[in-house]
Amino acid sequence: MSKAITDDPYESLGNAIILQAVNDYRAALRRIKHNPKNRMAIDEALLIEKFFRGQLYAVITNIDGEFLIDKLRKEVA
Repeated sequence: MSKAITDDPYESLGNAIILQAVNDYRAALRRIKHNPKNRMAIDEALLIEKFFRGQLYAVITNIDGEFLIDKLRKEVA
């Protein structure tokens, strides 16, 4: 019986971390779109962008962080 990729608890944890960051980033971008001067939303988006560009993100996934940021920005725009 072959082991599914999602059976790896570390990979599942990594996927959950990335998914949560994506959801949080989308929410922050939507708040910024609604109120461009929302400092808390701007700070949150910048912090998540730092994560997407960081070393931990690169260890967790092979998806290019800049690509993901651009895709999510276009999605929310």
